[in-house]
Amino acid sequence: MSRITDKIREIEDYLEKLTEIIPKEVEEYKKDHKTKAACERYFEKIVEVVIDLSFLIVKEKSLKIPEDSEGVFDVLKEENIISEKLAEKLKDAKGMRNIISHQYGTVDDEIVFESITGQLERDVIEFLGCVEDGES
Repeated sequence: MSRITDKIREIEDYLEKLTEIIPKEVEEYKKDHKTKAACERYFEKIVEVVIDLSFLIVKEKSLKIPEDSEGVFDVLKEENIISEKLAEKLKDAKGMRNIISHQYGTVDDEIVFESITGQLERDVIEFLGCVEDGES
C-alpha cells in the first residue's frame, strides 16, 4: 500500500472517530471538557494528516516545493488538483488548527464547534475526492 493510501485511510479513520463523539449542540460541547478536548485533538490530527498528504502528493508528482505548509495548498490549486475555494478552506482549517494547538489567544468554543461539526468533514471529504480522482 502506498504512503498516500495510508494517509487517506488515516484521515478517514480520524474523521470517523471524530463524528462518533461530536455532541449535537454547542452547549453540550462547551460543558463536556473531555469531549471538547478529544474533538479538538481529532481536528488537529486530521488537519496535520491533510497537510502531510498534500506534501506527499507534491513530492510524488514532482511539483514545485512550497515554502511552507500553507503554500502546499496553493501548489495543489495551481496544478488543478483542488479548487481555489477548497485551498482557502484548507488554509482556514490550518489556521484554526494552529489556534487550537498553540492556544493563540482565547479559543472561541462556538467557532471551533462550527468548524468541527460543519466545515471540516465536508472540506476534507471534498479534498479526499480530489486526491483520489487525481490518483486514477
